[in-house]
Amino acid sequence: MTSLIVQTNEMVTLLGGGAMDPGDLEVALSHAPLLVAADGGADRALAEGLMPEAVIGDFDSLSEEARRVIPAARLHPIAEQETTDFDKCLRLVEAPLLLGVGFLGARLDHKLAALAGLTRAPGRRCILIGGSDIVFLCPPELRIELEPGSRLSLFPMGPVRGESRGLKWPIRGIDFLPGGRIGTSNRVEGGVVELSMAAPLMLVIVPRAGLGAAISALC
Repeated sequence: MTSLIVQTNEMVTLLGGGAMDPGDLEVALSHAPLLVAADGGADRALAEGLMPEAVIGDFDSLSEEARRVIPAARLHPIAEQETTDFDKCLRLVEAPLLLGVGFLGARLDHKLAALAGLTRAPGRRCILIGGSDIVFLCPPELRIELEPGSRLSLFPMGPVRGESRGLKWPIRGIDFLPGGRIGTSNRVEGGVVELSMAAPLMLVIVPRAGLGAAISALC
């Protein structure tokens, strides 16, 4: 198994090559200045005048120009094709929290792959930032403070049960399943939500305005 490439006590921004809204990268870097690129995300970093600390991936979309400009010591090609570049980054970057941008773009297959990747690395806390929402894998215990009335959706990536406090519709006793019961458009009551999950298989989706609250809750 490949050794860790980045190991830090700082938060890290992961930059993918998918579509993202203007300002996404700036927002992520304001919280997590250490930048790691997933394959072709390095070209985007260079276009923004940024030099990534590391580039990780199979390099099928990394330009020759990026290979020339970025110091060789920062390039970490991983040849295997069984996992995505996002998976490789989650596996090889250890940090208190990762903020991912450029992974929830226009291509549905890439978006689904990124969401599945969150469940394959339950030991890595990662928030994916999209145009209107953020999403992260619910840890065994979560306490998050959000605006009363805010939308909070729960999407199971496998069979999972949990308990909640602070949601309009409690989840206790519900057998969640991707092809069965899901938790779209629940609502925050009172501001503080507490969740506990029996397995690391539940995605939490909240409006982008909740990014700061999610960072505080997961750090």
